[in-house]
Amino acid sequence: MTSAEVRVIRRQWWAWVVAALVVAAAVAPLVHTWLTNPDDQRLVDLDVYRTGGQMLLEGRRVYDYFTPAPQLLPFTYPPIAAMLAVVLAKMSWETAQWAWTAGIFVALAVTVWFSFREALSGPAVRKYVPWAFALLMVACTYLMPIRDQVRFGQVDIMLVALCLADCVARRPWWPRGFLIGLATAVKLTPGVFLIYLLITRQWRTFFMASFAAAVLTLLPFAVIPQDAADFWFSALLDPERLGSNAATTNQSIRGMLIRLYMPDALTSVLWLAIVVAVGWYGFRGARDAYRTGDQLTAVALVGLMAVLLSPVAWIHHLAWVVVVLGAIVGDGRDPVRLRVAAGVWLYYVVPIPWWGVSLKAADIPGVSLVLGKIVQNGFGLGALALVWMLVSWLPKRRRSLD
Repeated sequence: MTSAEVRVIRRQWWAWVVAALVVAAAVAPLVHTWLTNPDDQRLVDLDVYRTGGQMLLEGRRVYDYFTPAPQLLPFTYPPIAAMLAVVLAKMSWETAQWAWTAGIFVALAVTVWFSFREALSGPAVRKYVPWAFALLMVACTYLMPIRDQVRFGQVDIMLVALCLADCVARRPWWPRGFLIGLATAVKLTPGVFLIYLLITRQWRTFFMASFAAAVLTLLPFAVIPQDAADFWFSALLDPERLGSNAATTNQSIRGMLIRLYMPDALTSVLWLAIVVAVGWYGFRGARDAYRTGDQLTAVALVGLMAVLLSPVAWIHHLAWVVVVLGAIVGDGRDPVRLRVAAGVWLYYVVPIPWWGVSLKAADIPGVSLVLGKIVQNGFGLGALALVWMLVSWLPKRRRSLD
C-alpha cells in the first residue's frame, strides 16, 4: 500500500466504518445460518482443527482420533497445524466459532484488497473506495467456495491471503517468502508456490519460503515426534482419510476422472498425463505473466494449479477464484473484462456441480448420464477454462487495447 493510498484511507475513515457495517449486515444471514444450525453440523472442519489441538493438550495421538458421529472426521493436516490449533483448543467452542469466522472475513478482506487493488486505486473509483470495497466483499462472500469457508469453518481463504500477500505486497514488513512457507507447512498444497518461485527465479523469496516450510515441518519431530511420524509415514499416504475421492465436491482433475469409473490403472495414467500437460501450461503462463509485471495473474494461475493438480480438491479449495476475478477485472476500465468477470462470478455463485447430481438422478435417456457428469464436474472444468483464459485470452485482450 502506497503512502497516497494510506492518506486516502485515513481521510475516508468514517466511510470505511459505514462500509464495514454494510458488509456485516449483508453477510449476517450467511453467518447466522451456519453458526446456528445443529451442533453436529456446525463448522465441522473447525471442529477437526480444534480437536487436533485438544489431542495434543491431552497427550493423545492426533492421527488416531475421529470427531464424534455423525461426522467421524480425522485430522488430515501436518502436525504443525495441530500445534497451532492448540490456541483454538484453549477457547470454548462458542468462542472458537466466532473467532474463526471473524478470521475468515479478515482473510477475505485482505484477499479482496490485494486482488482488486488496481481497480480500487483508479481515479474514477478513488473517491468511492470504501463503497466499492464493500460491494466486492459482499459479492465475493457469496461465491460458493467462500460460502463453504463459513459453512465448514475452513482455513483455505486464510492460506490464499498469506500466499497472495507474500507475492504482491509492495513493501512487506515480513521477510518475503515466509508466509508462503507457513502456508505450505500448514496444508502442503500451497507448496506449488515454491515451483512458481523457482521457475521465475525469485531466489531470495524461494529460499526464505523453503527455509520457513522446512523449519515448521521439522519442528514437530522435536516436540511431538510420534505424531510427526504418524503423519508423514502413515496418514499422508492414505488419500481416503480426506473423504470419498469420488464425491461431487472433489473438483480436482483426479476427482473428475475418478467419477468416470474407469479401471484404476487407466485413471492413474490419464491423471498423470493431464497433470503434466496442465501443470506445464499453467506454470508457463504464470512465468510469462510474472515477466510482464502481472504478478496478480501469475498468483491466480498458481492458485488454480494448487486446486487442479492436487489429488483431492474440495469446492472450498476454489477460494482462489477471488484472485482470478481480480486478475480478470484488472484496472476496471475494460468493459469486456468486467462482463467476463461478472459471468465468472455468477458461475461460481450457483451450485452447478449439484445441478449435475440432480440431472443424473432425473434419468433422462441419452441425456442424464453424459450431460449430468459434465455438469457435475462444472467447477473443475470451469477452473480449467479459467487457466486458459488467464494464459491465452487475457494477454490477447490487453494487446488488442494497446
